[in-house]
Amino acid sequence: MQKLILDTNVLVSSLIQKSFPYLRRPKFATYPDFVARAEILLTDIEDKAIMYLPQITLDLLPDKDDDMILELADVCLADYIVTGNTNDFTISAYKNTQIVTPREFWLIFHL
Repeated sequence: MQKLILDTNVLVSSLIQKSFPYLRRPKFATYPDFVARAEILLTDIEDKAIMYLPQITLDLLPDKDDDMILELADVCLADYIVTGNTNDFTISAYKNTQIVTPREFWLIFHL
């Protein structure tokens, strides 16, 4: 079983787009059902996911808030971090965790 960490931007994108794989940041107000869809998705994730708490503190990425994603990858031994944030995630891997865009992840597992 693959262990994935989905960056929040991937989840938001999945709720506001009708097609894959491009990540855009339009105003959420143009998506009237966004909140309802988000609640359903988050409930489903919470029911199925294994929760981990980071055990280390890192200072590796330009946006310090994103370091917690690497900290999480460290504790859960994630196989992949899937993120659309290529501005801050400029590294392709952290330890044994590959850092990929949604498109890259799609291509890896659907070819």
